[in-house]
Amino acid sequence: MTDTVALIHKEAESDFGVSFPDFPGCVTAGRTLEEARVMAAEALALHIEGMIEDGEPMPASSSLDAVMAERENRDAVAFMVPLPERSSRVVRVDHHPAGGGADGD
Repeated sequence: MTDTVALIHKEAESDFGVSFPDFPGCVTAGRTLEEARVMAAEALALHIEGMIEDGEPMPASSSLDAVMAERENRDAVAFMVPLPERSSRVVRVDHHPAGGGADGD
């Protein structure tokens, strides 16, 4: 899966809200459509990073047709957001022998 469906919601007197049907709880907003689009990608990346750190499985990707067939999504505007590539994070671990500090004390 390389993209996921995002939904833009707009109520009178509010910012453009973005939600992800395949990632419940992942939401963001922007004052403009462009800001909402940028914020959506950032929110999704952070949400997925948290899922990976917590050992949660990635959800199956829903099709655009399936998402828009849901009654509660019909007033939203759908767009695709690229899923972040999984980075191989390097974590540095300092190991000091028992009784010794960083300088070998």
